[in-house]
Amino acid sequence: MKPLLTDEVQLRDMTVDDLPIFFEYQLDREANRMAAFTAKDPEDREAFMQHWNKVMGNEANIKKTVLFEGQVAGNVLQFEFFGHQTVAYWLGKQYWGKGIATRALSEFIHQVGTRPLYARVAKDNIGSFRVLEKCGFLICGEDKGYANARGEEIEEYILRLEVASIE
Repeated sequence: MKPLLTDEVQLRDMTVDDLPIFFEYQLDREANRMAAFTAKDPEDREAFMQHWNKVMGNEANIKKTVLFEGQVAGNVLQFEFFGHQTVAYWLGKQYWGKGIATRALSEFIHQVGTRPLYARVAKDNIGSFRVLEKCGFLICGEDKGYANARGEEIEEYILRLEVASIE
C-alpha cells in the first residue's frame, strides 16, 4: 500500500523492523507517565516483543508506522478493546509538540473509516486529549483504571468519533 502523505508526515504499514525503535521510544519515563496505561516493566524487551508480535499477528488490527521526514516517529493502531474499535498512538518524545500526532491520527482515521471509533486518555494527558479533540473525538464517558506507569488507579476519559473533522 502506498504511504499516505501529509506535509512531512506519512503512514505506512508497520513492519517488525519498526519494533526496536518503538521499544526505545517507550523506555522514556515521561512518555510512560503521560500514557499511564503501559507495560508493567517498560524495560522488559522480551515482554514488549511478545506483546507486539501478538498485535502484529492479529489481522483484525490495523497497524501503521508514523514517519516524519522519513524517520520512524511512532505508530497508530486500531484494535478491539472492551467490545469497541479503539485507536491508540505513540510518538517518540522528540516528535512531541510539532503537530505530528494530529496529522498522523487525522490521516489514519480518514483511511480506516471505522465509525464509531473510540479512544481512551488519562484525564491529565492534555496533549493527547487535544490531539483527539482536534481529530473530532468527543468525550462520551469516564472510567478509572490501574496505570502501571504511575503505580496507582487514575481517571481517564473515553472518547468517541462519529465523523472526522480537523480543527
